[in-house]
Amino acid sequence: MGAASTAPGTGQVVLSARGVTKRYIVGDVVVEALRGADLDVHEGELLVLLGASGSGKSTLLNIIGGLDVATSGTVRFRDRDLTTASEEELTEYRRRDVGFVFQFYNLIPSLTARENVALVTDIADEPLRPEEALDLVGLSHRLDHFPAQLSGGEQQRVAIARAIAKRPGILLCDEPTGALDVHTGIIVLEAITRVNADLGTATVLITHNAAIAAMADRVLQLADGRLVGDRRNAVRASAQELEW
Repeated sequence: MGAASTAPGTGQVVLSARGVTKRYIVGDVVVEALRGADLDVHEGELLVLLGASGSGKSTLLNIIGGLDVATSGTVRFRDRDLTTASEEELTEYRRRDVGFVFQFYNLIPSLTARENVALVTDIADEPLRPEEALDLVGLSHRLDHFPAQLSGGEQQRVAIARAIAKRPGILLCDEPTGALDVHTGIIVLEAITRVNADLGTATVLITHNAAIAAMADRVLQLADGRLVGDRRNAVRASAQELEW
């Protein structure tokens, strides 16, 4: 995919996590959200983290995205140790190297689709033009529409365009179809797979929806804060083939 010369999931490791734990103290109770998770994300692959609510998916995503820090363990992005990074260094990592897509779109209502994407391109080193990013997600005809003029699926695709316009090293998607119906969700998943294929962006998508796992190169299963399964799909399904 993209510029990668090897099959996704078999090439260079973009991000690695080893022995990652996360504990929260709530009153007198210690909550273990992650219990020693190991994870590798490879150049160009589409990786699905699958698990029920409370399994630790979002906690792990937040840690590898630099939004949270582990209680113990190590996280590395390429040659950088995120575990020992300062808050300023984590901010720079999030700003330059990570694209985030969340369940809710977080678009600025007073800005058009083009202007929402330009917020990111204005601070990136070698960004896509907003028009290029929006074309990648099939919205070249909606450049000058405001969020209120867009459907939920279109707003989510603007959010994807915004996330990938800075050409991040890794794209992290947290339940990107969670607020959408099946038909609209499939359109959004098509946009994610197109970005993964055309740009070669390593992509991690977390979901509780087992059907979505069929579109991944590799699937990691989480349960009770542990990674309990790691499998590779022999054939990646297209988004149009998914049923849920």
